[in-house]
Order: sequence, then C-alpha cells, then structure tokens
Amino acid sequence: MDAAFTAEQDEIRRTLRELLAKRSGPAEVRAAVATPEGYDTDLWNRMSGTLGLPGLALPEEYGGVGCGPAELALACEETGRALAPSPLLATALLAAPLIHALGAGPQRADLLPRIADGSLTCALAVPGGSLALALGLTGDNGSWVAGGGRAGGVQARAAADGGWQLYGEATQVLDGHSAGLLLVAAHAGGFARSRTLLFLVRGEAAGLVRARQPALDATRSQASIQLRDVDAELLGEEPVDVLGALAATGRAVAVALAAEAVGAAQAALDRTVEYVGSREQFGRPVGSFQAVKHRVADLYVQVEAARSLTYGAAREPGTGALALAAALEALRTVAGETIQLHGGIGFTWEHEAHLYFKRATADELLFGPARRLRERAAQVTGLFGEVAA
Repeated sequence: MDAAFTAEQDEIRRTLRELLAKRSGPAEVRAAVATPEGYDTDLWNRMSGTLGLPGLALPEEYGGVGCGPAELALACEETGRALAPSPLLATALLAAPLIHALGAGPQRADLLPRIADGSLTCALAVPGGSLALALGLTGDNGSWVAGGGRAGGVQARAAADGGWQLYGEATQVLDGHSAGLLLVAAHAGGFARSRTLLFLVRGEAAGLVRARQPALDATRSQASIQLRDVDAELLGEEPVDVLGALAATGRAVAVALAAEAVGAAQAALDRTVEYVGSREQFGRPVGSFQAVKHRVADLYVQVEAARSLTYGAAREPGTGALALAAALEALRTVAGETIQLHGGIGFTWEHEAHLYFKRATADELLFGPARRLRERAAQVTGLFGEVAA
C-alpha cells in the first residue's frame, strides 16, 4: 500500500522519533518502569506539553489539535517502536473519547483541556478483566455487564444527596495506580432496570484503594482498584448509550494498538537485521546464509502487510479489528524470531528482545486473541451470515 502522508504528518513522526530515540532506549525504558508511576514523567511532560500528543485527536475548542485517526496512528507507531511507557493509551485513547462522547458540557469543559495539556491522566476501569469485550473488540459488548451479581464487579447506587456511590473492584486497569481520574464502569439499577453506566472517580477519593499489579509487560502498567462506598459522579446524563460509546472507542483504539504493534515489530526486525548482518559464524555474517535470509524476508513481508492494513484502518476505522489481529500476529512472530536469530544472547532475560516478546504476549492477552478479533470482524461485516449488532 502506498500511504501518502502530508508534511504535517511526516513532521509528527520525525519529531516524536527524534525525542524517543534520545529519551526512550532499552535502558531508559527499564528505568522508567521501575519508578512509582511506571513511566518517565519528564518525558511525558515533553510528549504532552511540547508535542501535544494527549490532545492530538481532541477538538480545538478543548485545547486539542483537532487531528484524526491517521495522525494518532503515526504517533502510536513511534511510541510502539520505542516501547515507551506512558499514559497515552489509558488517557488519550480510552478515557478522553468517552468523556467527549458522553460527558455533559461542564464535564467536557473541565476535563478535556486538562487532558489535552497533559496535566490530567485518566484510566478506564472495567470490572472482570474483560476490556476487549467491553470495547466490542472480541464480541458483542451487549453481552457484557459491569456487575456480576450483588458481590461481583462494581455496583453503583444512588446516594441520598443525589450523587452516586460505588462498591466493588476491578483489576488489570491500565495506569490505574497513578491516574488522576478514574473512569469506572459500574452496574446500576435492579434486574428490571439493569444497566451499565460510567462514573468519574477522583484519584484521591475516600474509600478508593488502588495498587500496582505485577504485569508480564512492565511497559503497560496495570493496577487493581477497590472501591468501598466511594463517591462518584455520573458521566453525562441519563439516558446514555454507554455500550455504543465503548464500541466506538474500541474501533479507534484497535487502530492505535495496531499501529503500536507495527512499530514494535519494525523495531525488533531492524535490530535482528542489524545483528545477523554483523554476527559472524564460519567466517561469514550469519545473515548471508540462505535460511536466515528467507526467515528475515518472511518477517519483512508480514510486518509490511500489517502496516498496510493499519494505515488502511486509520482511514476506515471499522476495519481496525482486522488490522489489530494482523499486527499482533506480526509482532508475536517477529519477537519470537528475534530471540531465535540472536542466538544464545537472545535467550537471556537482560536482552531487549524480551521487551518486545512480552509486549506481544501481553497485548494479545489484553486485547485479543487474534482469532477472536477476526471472528468478531466477520460477524460485524456479515461475512458468514447476518450482520451482527
């Protein structure tokens, strides 16, 4: 696919790549994930304040840049290339679109400008560890509920003062331990009026307990959230189409995640090509052997195919799930071959190849697997029968 980019898009890519090349190498990534926040706060301030990444896709009236999915995909491809840990996914891709779509006027006016300038980070808390389903990526999210009965998920009840209180817990909340604002999906009403709503919970709210969880991919911080009669504010005004907004957010997130995976796969492939070109065996570079050439060529084709699907999905977000499936498979394959082709050194935990392998595995666990993404895409398009809801 011949993707023609504008001068502005090329500038976004170049500027971000130069910044991350200086500030987000393998050593810097490991140092960043070891901090309490799980990311380099100074780098995040430059990404948000100088480059305006959190507000890239937000309207200008809220302090955003007003760009579209293509620019956001380019930015995510570069952050994926560097495996840069940051609140970009949780804040700008998951929370901000939901606040913009469902929030009341005063809520949007208060929150979105602070998200755009990077001063407010957010996290989307979905109970049950079912983020992919809630976003409509791996199935119809009409079958998903935020509460699993009286003792499960997160329950919401109206308070005497007209507000709301939340009780329950959620795990695998991306950047949930450090976010200044939580967007919590909760089950409200009895069985006859059962519904899922979204609530705003301030990071310092009384009764809120949150802790960072050990994660396979340390570059994507995850947290457990416990809510014990926590005061919350309803996002928007009832009636609101929460499931529709989550599905729309999922379509856009799929494109950004695919771009991230393509960037990571390309970086791993570049490292592999460089290594097999310099590592000698039997008096010649390993990369000169025909078997190695074939393996590297196959990886190149898979990465380019995933990139083409991703760029296409940036122009037609409805195909994001297919692009994400291809990109996740490409990253998994390239990361595995990177370990293999680096020989003995590639199998050591200290080698950067494992950063890419862990990202590939964790992303497929969080947002896949690829076969479920393709199955849902086939349902939505009616490939094997009626078009799904």
